[in-house]
Amino acid sequence: MARHLITSALPYINGIKHLGNMVGSMLPADVYSRYLRQRGHDVLYICATDEHGTPAELAAKEAGVSVAEFCAQAHDAQKAVYDGFELSFDYFGRSSSAQNREITQHFARKLQENGFIEERAIRQVYSPVDGRFLPDRYVEGTCPHCGYDKARGDQCENCTRVLDPTDLIEPRSAISGSTELEVRETKHLFLLQSKLQHEVEAWVAEHEAEWPQLASSIARKWLTEGLHDRAITRDLDWGVPVPADTWPELAAEGKVFYVWFDAPIEYIGSTKEWSDLDPANRDYKSWWYEAEDVRYTQFMAKDNVPFHTVMFPATELATREPWKKVDYVKAFNWLTYYGGKFSTSQKRGVFTDQALEILPADFWRYFLIANAPESDDSSFTWEHFAATVNKDLGGTLGNFVNRVLTFSRKKFGDEVPAGSPAGEAEAKLGEQIAELLAEYEGHMESLQYRKAAAALRALWSAGNAYLDEKAPWLEVKTDLEGAALTLRTAMNLIHLYSVVSEPFIPASARAMRSSFALADDTATWVTPEQARSLDAVPAGTPFTVPPVLFARVTEEDLESYRERFGGTEAG
Repeated sequence: MARHLITSALPYINGIKHLGNMVGSMLPADVYSRYLRQRGHDVLYICATDEHGTPAELAAKEAGVSVAEFCAQAHDAQKAVYDGFELSFDYFGRSSSAQNREITQHFARKLQENGFIEERAIRQVYSPVDGRFLPDRYVEGTCPHCGYDKARGDQCENCTRVLDPTDLIEPRSAISGSTELEVRETKHLFLLQSKLQHEVEAWVAEHEAEWPQLASSIARKWLTEGLHDRAITRDLDWGVPVPADTWPELAAEGKVFYVWFDAPIEYIGSTKEWSDLDPANRDYKSWWYEAEDVRYTQFMAKDNVPFHTVMFPATELATREPWKKVDYVKAFNWLTYYGGKFSTSQKRGVFTDQALEILPADFWRYFLIANAPESDDSSFTWEHFAATVNKDLGGTLGNFVNRVLTFSRKKFGDEVPAGSPAGEAEAKLGEQIAELLAEYEGHMESLQYRKAAAALRALWSAGNAYLDEKAPWLEVKTDLEGAALTLRTAMNLIHLYSVVSEPFIPASARAMRSSFALADDTATWVTPEQARSLDAVPAGTPFTVPPVLFARVTEEDLESYRERFGGTEAG
């Protein structure tokens, strides 16, 4: 079995994330990790909070606590939400960890040794009103490329172009709104990406054919425009400090590394955090250093693609050390809310903590993955959400489970009935299930989430079609043994569904599986070949009827959700 390293883009520490963040990185990474584990692979799924940069400083100031305290509290709050969504991280670390500081400083020293870092005096935006240099993202203005009037000084959210603050038209301080900005001289370290252009191009060329078009096109666009030398330090109080043994003057001035330099390194840092908890049995370097047997898959939304396909690989290449580089980049477009952006301030859209307050995690997990913004942006609407979960989860899967188990208990008692030997209808069903399961596996292997969801839904629908064809409620009147066979077969389908649906809806899968008191139920997967026989749950197995798996989302529910979260087309 292969070794799979999986990372999802680090959620920023500042605030609870919305559903778009969830479906753009962490949730699909979890679904894939769960699937691979079930198939017997050795999986390490790593994520962390991204804790450095000005927004953390400002949020802490607003909260009246130290940055360290703010980040510790925010990390715990985010982790609680991800636990609620049942994200199966092997470790969820923090970019402010000692391990990340150690490895980031190691990378910087190596880049310096190899001639890829240069100290330069630059002119940087300073705000007299705020009494500080303004990091890139705290200068706002109009993008010179697309005209978006809320572009940040590091990147335009609208057209994704990378910017410098001095590129912006009519720049202003994002802290105070002051337009009385000055440009003053300060020294910073630059990563000489221009010297790495050809190496990065060659590396991308080796991989891009395998990547989704979204990831490869963004990487190619960056390379075509040419790699520019980028400042990798900032004038901030909070961050990974520039090491004094290499840059004593800059260290004395309190320079820290730019958050986009240290954040991707935290994938390694977080793995070391995990490793350091049990050093006798874990070795982070076995996953990251000379790890030729590891397949590394990254999950992220499209705005993170340039950093993961160009900037971080350039950093790794420049160390001249054998650090593991990504094999496959699964990139996503945006999930919008009624066609517009999620907004905390405007009370538009559902944030992940609120989502769990109103409905179980499986409702959200299923809907988001079934409508993942893979080929283009997708829009969340309450109407679409309710229709999807009511039809697929409630009507197709939940109804099948309930009517099979309730009817069987009523007619045959609390054990799986024996009935006749399997006949032609069961053989036909077995072939159909095997075919659909193979299709589902194929889509999961190739990370085609919408197609995987459609194949899973087809598996559930096949059970209903079989039940409607056999009609055990009529069969029981004329052929008791035939009805028992139908119900036994249907119960085996429920068990199969409980196993193969687990990556999508883990809590519901557990509820279905625990309905059967199987003495030795250790199967982690069902192969298409095994599925043909539909005999994993033998006659005589005790069972219970679980509570309703998926309560219906009513029109009254929708009215209250639209009122609370907004529910109109974006203006």
